[in-house]
Amino acid sequence: MKIGVLALQGDFAEHIVMLDRLGVETAEVRLPEHLDDLDGLIIPGGESTTIGKLSVDFGLFEPLRDFGRARAIWGTCAGAIFLSKDARRDQPLLGLMDITVERNAFGRQVDSFEADLDIEPLELATKTDAPYHAVFIRAPIIESVSGEAKVLSVLPDGRIVAAQQGHLLATSFHPELTGDTRFHEYFLSLVK
Repeated sequence: MKIGVLALQGDFAEHIVMLDRLGVETAEVRLPEHLDDLDGLIIPGGESTTIGKLSVDFGLFEPLRDFGRARAIWGTCAGAIFLSKDARRDQPLLGLMDITVERNAFGRQVDSFEADLDIEPLELATKTDAPYHAVFIRAPIIESVSGEAKVLSVLPDGRIVAAQQGHLLATSFHPELTGDTRFHEYFLSLVK
């Protein structure tokens, strides 16, 4: 199995470290041909408008969309925004997931926080019921899911922070900034 991490901007190196810990072959993706031999792709956190603009500039936008139609993609934070059909503003979006997101839903950098989440599919896949400690940094909220998309996790106040649509995964938080590999393991189960 070989997993690519979109390396145009954002915290791609941290995802590679997590995948290395799991013994997975990785590749940094910057050009369309870097997608050719991948089984799955992670779009990291960063700045969603910058990721979108750079994907257009590097000729990656349509190849990324085509990739996601056939193979697994996981978007974290800005990556979740980029996967969505609607971010309530004009910016390049892959439009692969039936989710609407609100950017920076919790406020500025100073309003970043951590929370323990119950994520049943993650618990089933990894055979542990320990809560998942999530790190939120200028995070989006998944305002709504429709069509084939389903909610994976919510905050105690009911706001959606993780969703899945078949082989596509979106999280508002940053699993790559924890020592917990369970979310990466879950994504790998979608790739298989």
